[in-house]
Formats: sequence, C-alpha cells, structure tokens
Amino acid sequence: MEPMPKPDQPTDAATERAISRVLAGDREAFATVVRRFERPLRAWLATHAPPGVDVDDIAQASFIAAYTRLSDYTSGTNFAAWLFTIARYQLQTETTRLRRIADYHSRYAPDLLARELDRRAGQPTTDDDQQLAQLAACLEAIDHRRRQFLTWRYDEAIPLSEMAKRSGRSVAAVKKQLWLLRRQLQDCIQGKLSTSQG
Repeated sequence: MEPMPKPDQPTDAATERAISRVLAGDREAFATVVRRFERPLRAWLATHAPPGVDVDDIAQASFIAAYTRLSDYTSGTNFAAWLFTIARYQLQTETTRLRRIADYHSRYAPDLLARELDRRAGQPTTDDDQQLAQLAACLEAIDHRRRQFLTWRYDEAIPLSEMAKRSGRSVAAVKKQLWLLRRQLQDCIQGKLSTSQG
C-alpha cells in the first residue's frame, strides 16, 4: 500500500502539472490526481472513520469537493495536506449527520413504541394470553444479568445513559444489548407459538 503523504512533503511535480492542466480547462487531468491520492486517502479515512461511515462515499465526496475548489489551492504548497483537510471536514459532516439520525431514533423510537403498544392494547387478540405466557417463559430463560437490562428499560424506564453508567458499558453497547435481547425474545416467542400451533 502506498504510504500516506507527510504534511511537510511538497507536492510532487506530476501532481502539480496535472493540477495546472485542470485549472487550464483539461478536466480529464484530474484523474491523475485521483489515482495519486485515492489509496492513501481511503487508508486514512478507514483508520479515522467511526463504524457506519462509508469510506468510499467520503473519499468520493472529498475528491469532488477538491475538484470544485481547485482554484483555492495554492500552487507549490502541500496538495496532500489540502486534500486531507477537505476529507477531514467531509468525514466530520457525515459523522454529525449519522449522530443526528441516531439521536432522532433514540428520542422518538420509545414514543413510537409506546404508541404502538397502546394501539395494540386497545385491540386485544385471542393470542394475547398465550403470547404473554410465552413471553414470561422466554424471559425466565434469560440469565438474570442480561434480563436486568430489560427491567431497567421497560419496568423502570431508565434512560440509556444511566443504564450505560450502571453496567459499565457504552450507550451503543447498551443499545445493542437491548436489540439482541428483543430479538432473542421475539425468536423465542415465535418458536414456542409455532410449536404449540403445530
């Protein structure tokens, strides 16, 4: 793998020539710039991007931004540092966007779940008693330490941040644990219902 350019390295002559050609109107010359920096830029992004960020998308957005702002680059300075700064801002923008989405879901998902539960409570089905019995049996099958997360969340309505503090885990780890537990309970109930119906 090609090493990432060092910040104090001057821009190589071939890259400077390609940039000059692009600025003179030869759009195709930018392919030389992309080929020169694509691998080191993706490698840098891969080591700095949090989970869930598409490195290829950020790299592409960075090259597009660099192309559209190429007239802002000062010839003879460090193009790699300039490009990697653009990539850093692209990465920050995407990380902020993903954080907002996650925040939205963490704020509104419990409310939507509560509404759905209220709706379902108003429309009892013949299977409700059977499903509740299966749920109780499935809950008993989960060890106490993991079941504590369900108690905190659904019986005591403890916020995720407090659950993370109590368990010594990150909020993301608590979310994942809850998701896995809900999935396990759903699979268990479905399995028991299928067995009883079959």
